[in-house]
Amino acid sequence: MDAIDEKIVTELSRNARISHAELANRVLLSRNAVRQRIERLEREGHIAGYTIVRSGDGTGEGVVSALVLVYRQDRMRGGDVLAALKRIPEVVICEILSGEFDIMVRIEAPSLERVRTIWEDVAQMPGVRDTVTALTLSRVVNRLRGGRSSAAGS
Repeated sequence: MDAIDEKIVTELSRNARISHAELANRVLLSRNAVRQRIERLEREGHIAGYTIVRSGDGTGEGVVSALVLVYRQDRMRGGDVLAALKRIPEVVICEILSGEFDIMVRIEAPSLERVRTIWEDVAQMPGVRDTVTALTLSRVVNRLRGGRSSAAGS
């Protein structure tokens, strides 16, 4: 990524709905050049996905969040668990951890009942030895960071 790509990502982070024409004016390129750069940034994983936030006030109300810490039966051959987690739409973060737990999963669902159903599904997956779940009571910091591919290695 060069300096212009960084400016494009910064502007898109401020307002993902900005038009290519407006973005082109801000980074001093043609509209077509901006479009091509955005497409390349997407292909390279610097821009990965677009987010829809349903709560009107940004507080996250109406969404139940939970962290599920997963112990796998076999850390080295646990790819099936990761593949299954990737297929659950409410899983917004899935990270492999060092230390006591193997995987950390963040779930954002419309109801506590849906969180419970997902937790039961995860706990019953072949290859999962145990889980520990914590519900999010409030969000103190919410820094969105760009440039991380949701299809990162497993």
